[in-house]
Amino acid sequence: MDANRKDIHNSDIPVLCRSCEARHKGMCGALDSAELLSLARHTRMVRHTAGEELVGEGVATQSYANVMRGVVKLTKVLEDGRQQIVGLQFAPDFLGRLFAPDSTVTAEAASDVDLCRVPKGALERLIVEKPSLEHRLMQQALRELDEAREWMVTLGRKTAAEKVASFVYLIATHLDPSKDDQAKSRKFDLPLTRGDVADFLGLTLETVSRQLSKLRAERIIVITGVTHIEVPDLDRLRKRCG
Repeated sequence: MDANRKDIHNSDIPVLCRSCEARHKGMCGALDSAELLSLARHTRMVRHTAGEELVGEGVATQSYANVMRGVVKLTKVLEDGRQQIVGLQFAPDFLGRLFAPDSTVTAEAASDVDLCRVPKGALERLIVEKPSLEHRLMQQALRELDEAREWMVTLGRKTAAEKVASFVYLIATHLDPSKDDQAKSRKFDLPLTRGDVADFLGLTLETVSRQLSKLRAERIIVITGVTHIEVPDLDRLRKRCG
């Protein structure tokens, strides 16, 4: 065993866990130092580049993961090849469906993504031993369910302008887990192409581009280059979400 690996697994809290900005808000927030050490013996940090498939729909589940950085795109594909984006995941979201034999969606790195992967068996054993971990993961699953229901309202009832504003607000408030929740401004790079945004919102590419231009003209957002966006005042953007 090399020195670095020994240091990770024998300190009070693993080195990687100490530097993890997502740990306290994610599933690991339910674990004490001894349990973190036990879990760290099985975990590995993996970096994926934008566009890389993380897991395919119908593929047997071998591991779960915590999203540490970046954005994961979840999609469903129809038999004729048509694709629908059904969700986005950010740090510290949990990637995978507990106890399911295979994946019900395709997960793809929408941006460069860092994942903390843990084998399926190792995590499921720890869940049995640690009810608070199961409780934390259930809370995360229910939060995602609530967000999915809210997004159904966005897709079903909001205008095109409200949909685009809601999407920008979603990214602005979810992309950086270390960002102060009270901060009034945000800066980020859009993790999806405008074509993907259109697919996600059920709009045309032209409509998405037009609505982004309107938000820029009203100085609700500042667009630099193709993907970089600054939101000077989150409250002004939120009011445009309907």
